[in-house]
Amino acid sequence: MTIDDKVRIGIIGGSGLYDIDELTDCEEREVETPFGKPSAPYVIGNLRGHRVAFLARHGKGHSILPSELNFRANIFGLKCLGAEWIISASAVGSLQEKYRPQDIVVPDQFFDRTRGRISTFFGGGIVAHVSFAQPLCPVLSGIAINTATDAGATVHRGGTYLCMEGPQFSTLAESNLYRSWNMDVIGMTNLQEAKLAREAEICFATLALVTDYDCWHPDHDAVTVDMIIETLQANATMAKQIIADLVSRLPVSRECQCVDALSSAIITSADSIPSKTRTNLAPLIERYLS
Repeated sequence: MTIDDKVRIGIIGGSGLYDIDELTDCEEREVETPFGKPSAPYVIGNLRGHRVAFLARHGKGHSILPSELNFRANIFGLKCLGAEWIISASAVGSLQEKYRPQDIVVPDQFFDRTRGRISTFFGGGIVAHVSFAQPLCPVLSGIAINTATDAGATVHRGGTYLCMEGPQFSTLAESNLYRSWNMDVIGMTNLQEAKLAREAEICFATLALVTDYDCWHPDHDAVTVDMIIETLQANATMAKQIIADLVSRLPVSRECQCVDALSSAIITSADSIPSKTRTNLAPLIERYLS
């Protein structure tokens, strides 16, 4: 098999998904970013004919809280490695009866209930406002849905991922309120990744792995870590297969808004951008300033 030796695909694994079984010829690579260190070294390896970069979102041994994640470093590092697509997997709670534990949701919207998280590369003398009405790449999400369906998973197309702060799970009042808002699933991580991937002009899609019914359901009045881990372990084999199969369907033509998201987003004139900021953000902005 011919291997594409350029890293063009990033994979971010969340709770319960700390590696990819089929990844071969692996090496760990540290990436320095202007925003500090990523959660862990990137594991670079071969997967289905492609060189990919895998990142354990919560670090080795799952040691980083959602609120502590350095989202900027994680996404910027993948950009520096050459990623054009990011497949993100994460555990979520279901806010609707139809999403059962071990189902997979590929959301198309987010709702923000986080507090104070840094979710932009900009500032420090440069202002940019990207379009985020459609926060996930429709092309990559479509491939993810088709791949999961072909793998035999119960997969749901679209829906809103409510991103909460955590690390505590919801109160019953909160869970019922989110249901009344017609939210679909609830998690603690993916929104900032999607915002930063858009600024980095990387196609981004989420596999939301349903672990529980949150606390609103009469059979799930108390969500526990043991409950979540048990379901994640049962779901891990399927998730890994879907990711590997999805990688094998890439690359595709990037005819989506992700590829040039910054083309009309940067407001600051080039001669007003501080040299240090311009240098730090060169992988993102240099092609628009030359």
